[in-house]
Amino acid sequence: CLPLGSRPAKRREGGVESLRAIPWIFAWTQTRLMLPAWLGWEAALSKALERGEGAVLAQMREQWPFFRTRIDMLEMVLAKADSDIARLYDERLVSAELQHLGAHLRDLLSQACKVVLGLTGQKQLLAHSPETLEFISLRNTYLDPLHLLQAELLSRSRSREASLDSPLELALLVSVAGIAAGLRNTG
Repeated sequence: CLPLGSRPAKRREGGVESLRAIPWIFAWTQTRLMLPAWLGWEAALSKALERGEGAVLAQMREQWPFFRTRIDMLEMVLAKADSDIARLYDERLVSAELQHLGAHLRDLLSQACKVVLGLTGQKQLLAHSPETLEFISLRNTYLDPLHLLQAELLSRSRSREASLDSPLELALLVSVAGIAAGLRNTG
């Protein structure tokens, strides 16, 4: 376990269920799935649209500042998500029998993007904010190679015992910090 935060990553010994909230969210962000920010919204908004409540959602977005801000933040996080990068981590680091879970989550991510585009009436996420879209695109130029490097470093780290001050672990820490800095909403 890399020493990244001010507290231990886990409350007790155990698996993923023992992780604290911040490392859990941070990990999903590092893989660019951004899952905690959008999971559930794709289902909730889709159900509302299926019930014919599109006009109500549009009115809420227009008249409720909190709802509008939440949808705008959701849209920004979805624009930062990258299912190809998430797939890279799955293919490199997840056992074959569990890879279907990642595929399912990437499908849900695609649904979330579609429903937000439907709600906002845009053809592309952040079309209303081209400068934000440009900033994300520019940062992705640097982030994408960092993700490739991080997936390789994680794979190597898992395959051998390395001390926390080994070059491998230090490189992994640098990749984590670089991705967090590049995404600009975590770390």
